[in-house]
Amino acid sequence: MYEKVLKPILFMFNPENVHNLFVSFGEFAGKTCIGRWKIGLMYNYRGKDISKTVDGIKYRTPFLLSAGFDYNGRLANILPSIGLGGEEIGSVTARPCGGNEKPRLTRLKKSKSILVNKGLKNEGVDRIIERIKRYKRNIDFVIGVSIARTNDDKSVSVEAGIADYVYSFKRLNEESVGDYYTINISCPNAFGGESFSDPVLLERLLIEIKKNSCSKPIYIKMPINKPWDEFSKLLNVIDKHGLQGVIIGNLNKNYDDLEYRDEAPIEYRGGLSGKPCQKLSTELIKKTKELYGKRFTIIGCGGVMSVETAQEKLDAGADLIQIISGLIFVGPGLVKKMCKGVETQ
Repeated sequence: MYEKVLKPILFMFNPENVHNLFVSFGEFAGKTCIGRWKIGLMYNYRGKDISKTVDGIKYRTPFLLSAGFDYNGRLANILPSIGLGGEEIGSVTARPCGGNEKPRLTRLKKSKSILVNKGLKNEGVDRIIERIKRYKRNIDFVIGVSIARTNDDKSVSVEAGIADYVYSFKRLNEESVGDYYTINISCPNAFGGESFSDPVLLERLLIEIKKNSCSKPIYIKMPINKPWDEFSKLLNVIDKHGLQGVIIGNLNKNYDDLEYRDEAPIEYRGGLSGKPCQKLSTELIKKTKELYGKRFTIIGCGGVMSVETAQEKLDAGADLIQIISGLIFVGPGLVKKMCKGVETQ
């Protein structure tokens, strides 16, 4: 019904307005048992046990909502009803962000991609902490929190950027909010760019992060456009500081990877989600697994649009899978299909 009826209608409207509508609907439906039951009746997975324990955390299913969709933490009550084992809220920042100028989201329909220029829009870590604390915990649902640098001119310098990350990390740990934390060093659409995806600056950031007590797993959200020799240098820094793993990876910044190049503007105006991320992220997962074996937890993200593309990432070495674009282009029923695919392995 989604692909044949609902999606053609939704795709006639502004994507950010549709996103906001779905978040509001999901938040409303998640407030009541009836709402959760009705959504679960259509979309929840009820097959055999496919749970997975990663870094001491049990996931009911190995599929999570990626950061970038529920950036203000409003959907934790409803997401278990579509078969997800967890979600990553955020990215959250030390100060509230209004985001970049519109359009912040552009559909590239033929290429099965979203051009994302959101600019880390969120209400700020303190407001989001309070919202997560009000959430009535579902023991079968994992909540991670992604942390980024505030998208304004106050955090452009290296010192200010580090202080910005550390503030959010410290506050989350002080309030013991979230089951794991991700340090997002690869958001391309903000003041100062991806400065902490430089190994030297990442080293400085992690030194300060590790000064704060944390009993929960810490992951790094990785860029996918770096050559392997540069990517592996980042992995070396992450390994040196004892972090538990990596998320591979973030948006694709190369418009030439689009199947239909004419769908995107000539000049860069945001990163690509969906299909253009598929091969790059899977190859980096495979190489990371080959180099580090079981040393890192690997969360695969990028271009998961089917049962087959999810399985490709698992076969390459991913422990868990994150999705967003697949839900937009295929629909919420995709999660149940992926769960059934894992069930048969």
